[in-house]
Amino acid sequence: MTEMTDQPTSPPPRPLASLPIAPHGHQIQPAHLTVLPDEDEQARARLAEVLATGGIPPGPESTDALRRVCGAYPAFLDGWARLAQSAYTGRDPVTAYAYARVGYHRGLDRLRKHGWGGTGQVRWEEPSNRGFLRSLYMLMLASAAIGEEEEATRCRQFLLDLDPNDGIGAGRGTPPGLGELVGGAEVP
Repeated sequence: MTEMTDQPTSPPPRPLASLPIAPHGHQIQPAHLTVLPDEDEQARARLAEVLATGGIPPGPESTDALRRVCGAYPAFLDGWARLAQSAYTGRDPVTAYAYARVGYHRGLDRLRKHGWGGTGQVRWEEPSNRGFLRSLYMLMLASAAIGEEEEATRCRQFLLDLDPNDGIGAGRGTPPGLGELVGGAEVP
């Protein structure tokens, strides 16, 4: 018969190694790199047609065509990012915010599906990551334009944590303030 005591039978668990916590609340593990798979080929071809006609970044004249692309390919991250750009360059930051948020959240879902789990890097140098990163960048710009400064700051820091090389340029200059819009040439 085993005698019962107040003593634990095994040593207490050791604390886990501490990982840095970024301001947006995610732990960052620089060694882990997530690369999203390529977007649908037909969706990319349709977007290329719209951009060839409307320019880069797309202006408000491209909105209807971009809506059709997103309607036909709702999982297409760069479609949502470009639709956000179109609204933003058309001086409609509230609509840009909504479109960017769709791309951002669909992107988070896709990142998790491909092993991201809230930590690690997602670099701009990988073309298949650009739709997500562009959506997050547009969310940063639109947030600042509608006065959501805390969200804009979190988005900016998240972009820099995901891609320390800052391929999208989130760390250049200061983010726009309330009601300020950056020029179209500054939107990646």
